[in-house]
Amino acid sequence: MTGSEERSTVGGRLKRYAQVTGAMSGLAARLAGERYLGLELDRSQHANQLREALGNLKGPLMKVAQILSTIPDALPQEYSEELATLQADAPSMGWLFVKRRMRSELGNNWEKKFDGFDKNACSAASLGQVHQARYRNEKLAVKLQYPDMDSAINADLNQLKLVFSLYERIDSAISTKDIHSELSERLREELDYNREALNMQLYRLMLADESEVILPEPIEELSTSRVLTMRWVEGQKLMKYLNDEPSQEHRNIVAINMFRAWYVPFYYYGVIHGDPHLGNYSITEDLKINLMDFGSIRVFRPEFVGGVIDLYKALRDEDNELAVHAYSQWGFNDLDKEAIEVLNMWAKFIYGPLLEDKIRPIQEIRGGNYGRELAGKVHQELKRIGGIKPPREFVLMDRAAVGLGSVFMHLKAKVNWHQLFHGLIDDFTLSGLQERQKNAIKQIGLPESLLSN
Repeated sequence: MTGSEERSTVGGRLKRYAQVTGAMSGLAARLAGERYLGLELDRSQHANQLREALGNLKGPLMKVAQILSTIPDALPQEYSEELATLQADAPSMGWLFVKRRMRSELGNNWEKKFDGFDKNACSAASLGQVHQARYRNEKLAVKLQYPDMDSAINADLNQLKLVFSLYERIDSAISTKDIHSELSERLREELDYNREALNMQLYRLMLADESEVILPEPIEELSTSRVLTMRWVEGQKLMKYLNDEPSQEHRNIVAINMFRAWYVPFYYYGVIHGDPHLGNYSITEDLKINLMDFGSIRVFRPEFVGGVIDLYKALRDEDNELAVHAYSQWGFNDLDKEAIEVLNMWAKFIYGPLLEDKIRPIQEIRGGNYGRELAGKVHQELKRIGGIKPPREFVLMDRAAVGLGSVFMHLKAKVNWHQLFHGLIDDFTLSGLQERQKNAIKQIGLPESLLSN
């Protein structure tokens, strides 16, 4: 099956269902044995098995594990340590797969198009793996999509839909219909490497004036919808960087650079990088940020971005009417007083660092445990009042905010988040954002439909 012909097949989906069910049911049985039968479970060994199962499955399930591992205290330490290796060190596929993929995408003489091509993957993730190569005296990164990922995503999303529907029968706090729709659309976009190359060019335009952020550049003549070739960026992964025990000053510089890398695109162009897990960026020797993997981005309506700023002002000024307006701008409908109060509980936690004009950690007296406990309390309150339906746009924004917050917690950065935030929003206007957004999308050649999501 060639790259252009590869698509979701019935056989592929059935095979995927069997793989997912087999891997997860065995692990679930072990947990059940520990909980209900009193059997002792070696958590370290079990966490290792979980990592191997998810790593070999690839696809969306592995992405869930990546997200969980980035949030401090969300999982027991044994699980976090094992799943963290999935960030960029998942099991890779061998040379036979590489040759088949490259031949189907770049032709029989594909190796002659490079000056050198490393047979071993330098990193492997959920949907593809990366090889180092050389071309015209430049070092390149070549990302190859795994085979039959269409089937994997369709199978996993169907199972996720079933899980969501079963979950809602016993827990009415959150309506998951739009969550599933949003995740489905974003994941399917990640399979199109031509789209990712355009996203990369969009980020190069949006961050052109940010000297502390480095972005790869796609090589069009060596890329297809399932092979993405780009210039190599040199840097150190965050956890390895922290193992060298950098100074507080350096930690703070990295945090500031990271903050701008994520939020300049959002507040100036209405675009968010929706996948802030630890494998998607690295740190240079002079503390600049290499931002990578542009498969999961979200373009927001200008009104949504305005709502984010309005909610900040509403919390700051204790203006309940403005809070109602802000939530409606996000797409929350028919919220009563109780629902607003519950949503504000979570909002105050997320916005807390921005509301205080002082140097402080991202969570001053509250670790990951507090965040998890608060999330549980919010969940119970939502269930009590009959639940809510989060709008699609909210899904990726919340994920990015929580994921990036966990990065700042790992860094133990102490900066003035309030001033960083105001440096981006003080000159904000809806018309200005709308104009920049339209011009950027038109210049890069992304579909106009992005503006109507």
